[in-house]
Amino acid sequence: MAPKRPPNTRAAQAVPRGRRTPRRFVTALLTACAMASAGLIALASPAPAAAELVVNGGFESGLSGWTCSGGTGSPVTGPVHSGTGALKATPVGGDNARCSQTVAVQPDSEYTETAWVQGSYIYLGATGTGTTDVSTWTSSAAGWQKLTTTFRTGARTTSVTIHLNGWYGQPAYLADDVSLVGPGGSTTIPAVPTGLAVTGTTARGVSLGWTAVPGATAYDVYRADTKVATVTGSTAEIPGLTPETTYTFSVAASNSAGTSARSAPVTATTGPDGPTGQDPTGLPKRVMTGYWHNFVNGSTNLRLRDVPTSYNLVAVAFAEADRTRWGAVTFGVDPGLSTALGGYTDADLKADIATMHARGQKVILSVGGELGAVWVGDNASAAMFASTTTALLREFGFDGVDIDLENGVSPTYMATALRAIRAQIGTSLIITMAPQTLDMQSNQAAYFQLALGIKDILTIVHMQYYNSGTMFGCDQKLYAQGGVDFLTAQACIQLQGGLRPDQVALGVPATGRAAGSGYVPPGVVNNALDCLALGNNCGSYRPTTTWPGIRGAMTWSVNWDATAGYGLANSISAHLRTMP
Repeated sequence: MAPKRPPNTRAAQAVPRGRRTPRRFVTALLTACAMASAGLIALASPAPAAAELVVNGGFESGLSGWTCSGGTGSPVTGPVHSGTGALKATPVGGDNARCSQTVAVQPDSEYTETAWVQGSYIYLGATGTGTTDVSTWTSSAAGWQKLTTTFRTGARTTSVTIHLNGWYGQPAYLADDVSLVGPGGSTTIPAVPTGLAVTGTTARGVSLGWTAVPGATAYDVYRADTKVATVTGSTAEIPGLTPETTYTFSVAASNSAGTSARSAPVTATTGPDGPTGQDPTGLPKRVMTGYWHNFVNGSTNLRLRDVPTSYNLVAVAFAEADRTRWGAVTFGVDPGLSTALGGYTDADLKADIATMHARGQKVILSVGGELGAVWVGDNASAAMFASTTTALLREFGFDGVDIDLENGVSPTYMATALRAIRAQIGTSLIITMAPQTLDMQSNQAAYFQLALGIKDILTIVHMQYYNSGTMFGCDQKLYAQGGVDFLTAQACIQLQGGLRPDQVALGVPATGRAAGSGYVPPGVVNNALDCLALGNNCGSYRPTTTWPGIRGAMTWSVNWDATAGYGLANSISAHLRTMP
């Protein structure tokens, strides 16, 4: 049967024959038309049209546009409900395999969300609606089953997050053809990023950059089909990779309207492990490090430029806590040192750093010290530490940062702060630590956990092999400080606990006056390095293996070494140059 035709509007409103339309009606009609043309009469706007708002709801572009918790989701080519792709997500432990997408919506509007699913205990829902968040589920879908739910947005809601998830301890679930239909938001999905390129590689990390996309507020970086980073700028550092391995990366742009498809992929090959590859920090394979005093304490007072080239790396001690802001650090030439050196200024220090760079030396800013109380224990203080430290590095020209907080560290938040600094400075950033011996006795200790947590960007750990007394070695035997056995048995704990050999250096006092206890002559340090690297010149303790990549030595301090004519640095640095 043919559908009924709508009434003939023109005929229904026609003027009966024989009657004329009054002139006042014509005049009023013409006036109204003119006013409407001039914008003086508000005409009702049509309601926003309903549209499909989900990006890549059929998973034809892998997981582009989607975020799955803990890497639990993956694209599959079968079984599918339609097309050639679907989602497979597997709950693991305490993770219910939640896959979500944020989309732009209109306030005070109706939406319908659907998905085709297969498996046991599968949920479909939406959060951030501004009214009542919704969810629907099925306990068992042996074949493809459609889930549907509806919601209305609040008066100020401009985006919602739709999600699918399974249930704890249940098998993997499948999903396809996810849909959200309703009025679209005012923001449009950003364009696909272009210009993705590899800007740097290390043994365990890759740096990426791309062209910024107008309207994008964040970017998702993928390694193959796994999202490995979300950043707000157009660069990213990807850590935790395997040396001498080729990886494929792509990037997608996002905002409140959703996420674009992924860019054209690029490949990157990581370098060889350890300092045998090209070290982006510019440090040599073997490193002699010394601390320079930004204070007066009875040792020799030195301008920074007076530090001899027997030191490859100099740590300026110390940046201190800014007591007005949690996590903030501050630094400048100490007034007492300035007076002792005849008016040494911040400008002089900056010029000296440039001079040292010209000689091939690196200079870093050490934070903390024995009395340092910089607190980095939450996200806000981590962000403050990162921003203030980065500003100081750039202002003075420092090559990196040294963490020397003898009052404890938070592995989680300090790692967050150091990664933020690395993201700003780049792969050339030097990151060192100077934990006390006690801090590195177990890889469960906070300092050790911090070192392992940033292993991919960590340069060197200069553990203090002094002021510690008798300690257990890696063979669970007690060793008194002050000999080859103490140095080798303590270094072994770090090496067996997960640090690479190029990340381990021996920290020793420059003279007997430089520390309360633990001083050893330079020859003992050289013997310990030979024992660790080559198995030669060991004491009663002989490691079960050797670590040829052992990095070098550190001393507290350059100033104390200067009082003894640089006997320690001259001896150890000369020995480091003879090591293979």
